[in-house]
Amino acid sequence: MRCDVVAIGTELLLGQIVDTNSAWLGEQLSAAGIDSCLQVKVGDNLERMVKAIRSTLADADAVIICGGLGPTHDDITREAIAEIMGVELEFDDAVGMAISEMFASRNRRMPEINMRQAMVPKGAAIIEQRRGTAPGLICPVGDKVIYAVPGVPYELYEMFERAILPDLLTRSGSASVISSRVLRTWGESESGLNERLFGVIEQLESVGNPTLAFLASGWEGIKVRLTAKSSTQAEVVAILDKWEETVRGAIGDIVFGVDTDTMESVVLQMLRERGLTLGLAESVTGGLVAGRLTGIEGASAVFRGGVVSYATEVKHSVLGVRSDMVVNEEAAIEMAVGACKVLGASVGLALTGVAGPASQEGVKPGTLCVGVCLPDGTTASATYSLPAVRDQMRQLSVISALDFLRRHIREL
Repeated sequence: MRCDVVAIGTELLLGQIVDTNSAWLGEQLSAAGIDSCLQVKVGDNLERMVKAIRSTLADADAVIICGGLGPTHDDITREAIAEIMGVELEFDDAVGMAISEMFASRNRRMPEINMRQAMVPKGAAIIEQRRGTAPGLICPVGDKVIYAVPGVPYELYEMFERAILPDLLTRSGSASVISSRVLRTWGESESGLNERLFGVIEQLESVGNPTLAFLASGWEGIKVRLTAKSSTQAEVVAILDKWEETVRGAIGDIVFGVDTDTMESVVLQMLRERGLTLGLAESVTGGLVAGRLTGIEGASAVFRGGVVSYATEVKHSVLGVRSDMVVNEEAAIEMAVGACKVLGASVGLALTGVAGPASQEGVKPGTLCVGVCLPDGTTASATYSLPAVRDQMRQLSVISALDFLRRHIREL
């Protein structure tokens, strides 16, 4: 089974929006064992859209079209599909009613133009919309199929998982269950991971199931994805369990989480399990760590708060830092101790450093100093040399500091 992707939108060609949808679909199709050999972008022009979709469908069994299902004049994916199918557009009463009810439920006036989204190519099946207004479409073209989904990512994801993937698997005649497990890592390069896992990769290549892939994710770390296939879900889980243990044995504690885990969610859970609370003192990151932590539901049970001690005098007056030099490990420890006292927390974490572009106190840009204060009064610190690009350095500081904290909490 081969399914290719066509992304619609002039804004994609102009670089105004980055096409993350095609990348996500490629990943999902691969994980499901469905070949995807081509991804195309085309602007909002009916003639070019029809040509691109026809050409793509000629070499594939199915095509997923992303975007162009909105209510405005330049949303013409429906028209392009109808032309390819050789049919007219018809008004779908159920879709029209759903759109009207959605606006009414939010006490908003519905512009009449929204009813364009209820126009459906004759013979197409509807993918019910659960997060917006534009429904998705399943459109047969001979023995092939075109799927159309909105370009809004979270709407696309939900429709793909609920309707498109099951339909593709049914059409492919696959009775297999395919599932992936992603191990989240921090502290090793992609090439370093590959080197450490070389023996495991050789074993996997000899057995053929599961497969292993690396997904570099910037300041979220590097993901190691295992994808297994078998006749039942239980068998797939057993395969993934076995090889997850093997991978962990090869790379150790740089694995911090699985699947949707993030460093901040893992740290909060570890603190919660131990009955600990956390206080932060941030300088170089200016509140980024606190922002990441409070993005996790239930963080308030663990996270007491943070002090953004960006100015040197705040480090002295609020946190009790004694050293005149405030970008070193000694200052980071004093900041962490001060955070515990000021915020009434059992664990303190502090970050100080130089994001650049200029040096500070003779310290080079890209320098991060992290301090931790633990419940028994012991402290720990570390210095990191990170890329001296301001935003990148600050974002990498967040996950580096949380990982440092994770490793010390684990020992409690």
